[in-house]
Amino acid sequence: MDSNRFEQPPAGHDTAQLMEQILYEVKRVVVGQDRFLERVMVAILAQGHLLVEGVPGLAKTLTVKTLANTIRGDFKRIQFTPDLVPADLVGTRIYNQKTGDFSTSLGPVFTNLLLADEINRAPAKVQSALLEVMQERQVTIAGISHKVPSPFLVMATQNPIETEGTYPLPEAQVDRFMMKVLVDYPSDEEEFVIVQRVTGPAVAVAAVATTEQLAALQAECRCIYVDPSLVQYAVRLVSATRDPAKHGLDELARFITFGASPRATINLTEGARALAMLRGRSYALPEDMTDLIPDVLRHRLVLSYEALSEGFSADQIVGKIMARIPPPAKPLAHEKLAA
Repeated sequence: MDSNRFEQPPAGHDTAQLMEQILYEVKRVVVGQDRFLERVMVAILAQGHLLVEGVPGLAKTLTVKTLANTIRGDFKRIQFTPDLVPADLVGTRIYNQKTGDFSTSLGPVFTNLLLADEINRAPAKVQSALLEVMQERQVTIAGISHKVPSPFLVMATQNPIETEGTYPLPEAQVDRFMMKVLVDYPSDEEEFVIVQRVTGPAVAVAAVATTEQLAALQAECRCIYVDPSLVQYAVRLVSATRDPAKHGLDELARFITFGASPRATINLTEGARALAMLRGRSYALPEDMTDLIPDVLRHRLVLSYEALSEGFSADQIVGKIMARIPPPAKPLAHEKLAA
């Protein structure tokens, strides 16, 4: 039997060039935030969704809007407020008095890139309506299912400095987000460039790709090779969040009430694939996965009151687990044939 049949095709030059052009166009407008932009691209390629936490004014909306322009996709933004109802998101049936018929008016979730601003300001039923669309990628109105466009990415934001009048997302709903990304203030040098760009002439963003090309990139991402040892590494990490004592982390058991779900293991594997593809490789390396571990796990750990009282954060606990469970030895490119 010819073993070459099992080798995945390498990431093509055209693919790498296209992603480079998309990132270049976005960076012409957005200054800094390279890590955040990288996570947005990973979420798109891996067909996941992002939960972003950061103070106002850090270019979260601008990043997603600019990205939508570069891929000729639709972009919509919903400002979540306490008086929002599910129909404001997904749409509703409208009665036409002249004809006596009902017509369906689709809501703003029918887009390629959706920014759900301050998702924790909307009541639970509105949050549930959005999270259902994220999981099923369709909306049912009056018994008829309507699919959202592809590609489809939801980026929900939370403001960490103002919790008055908010409805925290339940753990089961937060689990549907692939990653939770923390966006920080820019450096002094970056802020200087930001002021120059905002106060200077407007930069026109060129559309360098189409939504069809992006769908093809998503399909290509599924072909990126992930070594079984990397998947086992992800399984051990996630298992350590559920049963720390089993992995020699007895001191962490009292700090974790609930660990991460199997979605975390899947997201780590898919994320490593997407990051490897962004970096121009047709196979994932351990660093592709380790770079994403805090983002994939931080929102999935339910900390005990003891952890909160002692000032422990989810990131600190994830750091201790990563220090205890080492990544596998770097798999070489030729090891793909052993799959």
